[in-house]
Amino acid sequence: MAYDENLALRIRSIFEKMGTKVEEKKMFGGITFLYRGKMTVGIVKDELCARYLSADHHSVLNENGVRPMDFTGKEMKDFVYVNQDSLQNEEDLMRWVAMGLDHAKSKL
Repeated sequence: MAYDENLALRIRSIFEKMGTKVEEKKMFGGITFLYRGKMTVGIVKDELCARYLSADHHSVLNENGVRPMDFTGKEMKDFVYVNQDSLQNEEDLMRWVAMGLDHAKSKL
């Protein structure tokens, strides 16, 4: 399974700074980070895949570097791919990780 290991290290560091314990699992041909069994964010090849709250659907899809996740050939609800250009600084990545964590917590 090939995925961007540097991006994975950055995500691990963010969860550590947040004091949030996550489980890592191979999924979607890459890796995903689970909070209490619920997916937050993951990496497929060199792209971040992130979960978000349904209420944020339109604003999330209008962001630069974001596209619907269509891993199965069909758009997946509350999932997006975020390209590397949109993750250059830690604040941007932290925002996506926090968004994914909010989604996971909403499912508990």
